[in-house]
Order: sequence, then structure tokens, then C-alpha cells
Amino acid sequence: MKIFTMKCWLVFLGAVVVGVVAPAAYADIFGSGENAFEIEFVTIGVPGNVADTTGDPSSAGAVPYTYRMGKYEISEAMIDAANAITADEGNPLGIAHDGRGPNKPATRVSWFEAAQFVNWLNTSKGATPAYKFDDQGDFQLWESADVGYDPDNRFRNTQARYFLPSVDEWYKAAFYDPGTESYFDYPTGSDSEPIPVAFGIDPGTAVWNQTIGPSDITLAGGASPFGTVAQAGNVSEWQETPLDGVANDIPVPDVRARRGDEWGQAINGSGMSSFNSGIERLANSGGFTNGFRVASIPEPTSCTLGAIVIILSLACSRMLRC
Repeated sequence: MKIFTMKCWLVFLGAVVVGVVAPAAYADIFGSGENAFEIEFVTIGVPGNVADTTGDPSSAGAVPYTYRMGKYEISEAMIDAANAITADEGNPLGIAHDGRGPNKPATRVSWFEAAQFVNWLNTSKGATPAYKFDDQGDFQLWESADVGYDPDNRFRNTQARYFLPSVDEWYKAAFYDPGTESYFDYPTGSDSEPIPVAFGIDPGTAVWNQTIGPSDITLAGGASPFGTVAQAGNVSEWQETPLDGVANDIPVPDVRARRGDEWGQAINGSGMSSFNSGIERLANSGGFTNGFRVASIPEPTSCTLGAIVIILSLACSRMLRC
């Protein structure tokens, strides 16, 4: 009877902790008052997963740590709120975008502007900017004398909390299935191209082969196995680096990768697949079909409680085998 009671308590405590610290999605809040907005994130777990060797790049998606990916693309309203807040503070971001509506993905935003938006997300929370810009606003690499320097990724500061997703981070969130620990060909949890829709959330759908523009970010097709929306279609998305994933030098010309394709693709859905690495564009250019989403690291508290979940799960497993 005592053993059974202990088992029950371990299972109960494990379930409570999992329910508290590992929800399917949760939001971070930025700003305040009329300029407050949320970015909802999903946790991308299974750290240390194997790479996919069947897609493009030929080995992609292996990430040795847990991170978070924005569930949705960044909207016009989020950019407008950040613009307003920073203008009031006397250091305006001044990011321009197409004007389709507040819940539409923000397009015509350059990589540099997306990086500055991400930097503001960090500094607004007291964190270190992810990307280094000099006094003239020119992008620079982090140097060994800088706190947070990473010789393997001189684009991103290790002490940043928010950042643009790397090639591997974007790929894993889009194509990896944590349940089967395998990869799908499309970001809708399928090996078949998504069904084209103008809007909606039905499984296996994506916003492509459309002429009326992108959908609202929350109505942009079916989710990936992790729960991200619109990594297939709607708008193509900036990644942190060029297509080769190298973040130790600034290429000439200074380009960055975009992936995921967009609403107007009408030929076929191959641009949304794991076989299509995307395209490169100048980092200072926008583009009316181009948007972005934000990735993040978990808060330290979540990491600590996550370790408790693992310990409790192991304890439960051992007790139940007794």
C-alpha cells in the first residue's frame, strides 16, 4: 500500500510539473498599455536529435539544446507597437512595412530591421542584444572581447534571449516530429504538399496558390508537429544566416536566407518542402512577400523545472516497474 501511494504521488507531482512548465504554447508580453503585445512561443524539445540527411541542406535540423520558436510570424501590429514604444523613448526603430492590416504578417522588412526589432525585444527585457550594430547602424560581428562572444556563431550573442532562427533551428521546428523522432517533407506534419487555402487552421493546409495576399498570422494554415503555424506558405521568412549557415564572416554582398515560400506560389508546393533550402536576398532589402518569426531560449526557471520533470519521470518509471 505504501509503494502504491508513493507511485501515485510521483505520477501526480510529475503531471503537475509538466502541466505547469511544459505547455504546448505560451506567450511573452512586451510593452504596456495600448502598446502591449504578445509573442506566443512553442517549445522545441528533444535536444540532441539527429540531423535530416534527405533534405536541403543535406544535413539539417540537429539542435543540441531546447529552444522556443514563435508560433506565428511577426505581425504588423507588433512592429507598430515597438515603433511607438521606442519613439516615446527617444530612440525610434522606425521600421516600415506593408499596410495590409494589424494581424497580417509584417512584410517589406529587411533582415537588418528584423534584427533591430529582435534586439529591442531583448533590451526591453533587460537582456543583451542578439546582433551587433555600430554607431552608424552597420552590422558587425561579435568579437572575442565582447561578453557573450561565440566563436562558432559571431552573428548572435550567447546572452541574448531572443533571436532570428538559424538554419537548423528553423528546419527542426518546421519538419521534425518529436513523437516519432523523424522528419516530414512539409511543415504541416505530412509528406504530401499542403492543401492550398486562403485562410484557416485545418490540418494539412497552407496559404499558397492565392492572389489576395497573406492571411492573418493566426489563420495561416495547419500546424507543424511542434505547433508552429505558417512555416509553409503565407510569407517567406528570414533566417539568421546565409544559406550555407556560416556565421563567422560577413559575406559580400551581405545576404541572408529566406525559407518557407509565400502565398502567391502557384506552380507547386515544392518551395515549402524540406528539399528546398530557400533563396538568398540582400540583408538590407525587404520584399513584399517576405516576413519573419522570432526564436528564443527558455527562461532559466523553466530549464530548472524541466530537469525536475525528467527526474520525476525517471522515478515514476522505476517505481512502476517494481
